[in-house]
Amino acid sequence: MVTRTVDLRSDTVTKPTEAMRAAMATAEVDDDVLGADPTAVRLESEVAAIMGKEAGLFVPSGTMGNLISVLVHCDIRGSEVILGDNSHIHIYENGGISTLGGVHPRPVKNNDDGTMDISSIEAAIRDPRGELVFPTTRLICLENSHANTGGRCLSVEYTDKVGELAKKHGLKLHIDGARIFNASVALGVPVNRLVQAADSVSVCLSKGLGAPVGSVIVGSKSFISKARRLRKTLGGGMRQLGCICAAAFVALKENVAKLEGDHKKAKMLAEGLNQIKCLRVNVAAVETNIIYFDIVEGTKITAEKLNKNLEEHGVLVMLEGPYRMRLVLHHQISSSDVQYTLSCFQQAFSGVQEENGNQV
Repeated sequence: MVTRTVDLRSDTVTKPTEAMRAAMATAEVDDDVLGADPTAVRLESEVAAIMGKEAGLFVPSGTMGNLISVLVHCDIRGSEVILGDNSHIHIYENGGISTLGGVHPRPVKNNDDGTMDISSIEAAIRDPRGELVFPTTRLICLENSHANTGGRCLSVEYTDKVGELAKKHGLKLHIDGARIFNASVALGVPVNRLVQAADSVSVCLSKGLGAPVGSVIVGSKSFISKARRLRKTLGGGMRQLGCICAAAFVALKENVAKLEGDHKKAKMLAEGLNQIKCLRVNVAAVETNIIYFDIVEGTKITAEKLNKNLEEHGVLVMLEGPYRMRLVLHHQISSSDVQYTLSCFQQAFSGVQEENGNQV
């Protein structure tokens, strides 16, 4: 019988804290579709100020936040957006920019650190003289931290260069900042400086910060005015939104300070996993709260079999392939949970090594 659960599937699995529940119960609310919910207005203004932008808009999810942002910047069907081939918008958002907005994605290879080569981005920008046959490039999208490369952080210097390139060609820059606070803490750079070059940012409050629901998109007042209309079009306009925003406020105030601890525990876990002969972890690549690791080829255990073994001991992880897994730390994972997780991995592989005659 499982008596302990350590949920490392994602930082989206956190449960609302007692402080969040209390804030939700006592939240001052009104109709946000009418622009009258005071708690929503305060949260939007707070996030916008933190990000150094004029205005903000609460949306139910990061996916909707990215979708709205892309559609505002690419308001003519047939526009093109340059984005990473391994980015969240390109892979995990159901092709919404194309399906709903008629926006054509122009993927550029993501490097192992989450960047795209500046020269490759520039080469992907369409020559306006070919507008008879080409889509028109209107937007560049970055992701910080970059989830699929293991939560790697884009430096402010790199982001500034992409921003300069966008301005040079008359383009807009959007940052998918689902974990932008993680990047800020890891880099030691104020979050407003990290996104200074961006025309818009989607900031997720239900990932690293542990709020139960929602993201805020930020940008200029005119951008947010257009975004508000699109939110309604997409069914994202909600009424007494303050109940949700109150919990997000608590997350914003209390959990940013916990991110450094999440990163340290992720590094500790990665280093421990890397000591297990059957596993390979690029410890140096663990910059924030995400760990990817591979089971060594030839080991008599697959990711699926390992996942089942861990599940029996209450450790939940994310499968990424036949021999690949992902772990994500969050504020409800303790140092004790990390040690327990390592013991479960060691136990799983000690049996494998015995089967192999103590050989990997």
